[in-house]
Amino acid sequence: MDISAPPEADLEGVLALARPEIRALTPYSHAQWLPALERLHANELPWQVDGPVQIGALNRYPEPQPQALLDAIATLYGTAPPQILVGRGSDEAIDLLTRAFCRAGQDAIVITPPTFGMYAVAARIQGARVVEVPLDARQDFALDRAALLQAVDASVKLVFLCSPNNPTGTAMPNADILQIAAALKNRALVVVDEAYQEFSPNASLVAQIAQHANLVVLRTLSKAHGLAGARIGSLIARPGVVALLRRIIPPYALAQPTVVVALAALSAPSLALTRERIKLLIAERERLAAALTPLPCVQRVWPSAGNFLLVRFVDARRAFDAIAKVGLLVRDFSSQPALAQALRITIGSPAQNDRIVEALRS
Repeated sequence: MDISAPPEADLEGVLALARPEIRALTPYSHAQWLPALERLHANELPWQVDGPVQIGALNRYPEPQPQALLDAIATLYGTAPPQILVGRGSDEAIDLLTRAFCRAGQDAIVITPPTFGMYAVAARIQGARVVEVPLDARQDFALDRAALLQAVDASVKLVFLCSPNNPTGTAMPNADILQIAAALKNRALVVVDEAYQEFSPNASLVAQIAQHANLVVLRTLSKAHGLAGARIGSLIARPGVVALLRRIIPPYALAQPTVVVALAALSAPSLALTRERIKLLIAERERLAAALTPLPCVQRVWPSAGNFLLVRFVDARRAFDAIAKVGLLVRDFSSQPALAQALRITIGSPAQNDRIVEALRS
């Protein structure tokens, strides 16, 4: 597969969607990164910090976009390093996109509730309008492509699609997403959040960025790779979009210890273990769904392509309390539209999943 960066000839219309002041911005000029030379240019202490644990040289500022990490992530996701921006989880990528493309009081984003809450939070912090096109609860929270396209007016700059969707577990058809991207060419960026991609039967859309200049994909090491505490997320897009966002990302976004930990997690032995754990979690997801479905207290277990299940109970509060009594915490979504009496249950270890079933049986 050719993973070289695609030509930028068709990107002009996409970049024109960005705020003019961001396109004209002179970014912060950080200290040069020349590893072959000894550093006396960034006002750093010349000695490493003493301590029980040494993870890299913490007296030195980290590389702004660590090349070794970019290379490893590019290999992992089948893309090229110039198409990747790494930051503090997908949350930072969402924030950067919103700040770069949405003018306060003028521009808008589209979301498909019920969905991940940070899209709306980032927009409202920026002063951008939030347009909601709800998923169809009668069709297992399916995406309404026609309604979404109808909702996109000239003010909409970003369309956020979470697939598999959090909290419903819905995997949106790739064909629908690509049709939306094609219809919105030079009108809006289509941002596909693939935080749970590793648990889904659908192929990633990263390979489709070469054909769709307005397509942006978000990936993370938080879920399948077990690095939620390290906060490593990736934005994958055309190099021109990545270059634009590098203008506004903090100059040293990733701490050196997290980079070291991430590189270790992307080594061949660690990736082999990750693949085995993904298989186990998928099997446990199906086992837990089958065990919960016939219980009298359960009204509905929705199909899921994530590492969680959305479950509607006869009484969500009693179910929540019963699970808490066996020492486990789940997420109550029953206050959200279309999710009355619904809890989201993350797939745990086999023993933890057994405790959930036993608690609900009683």
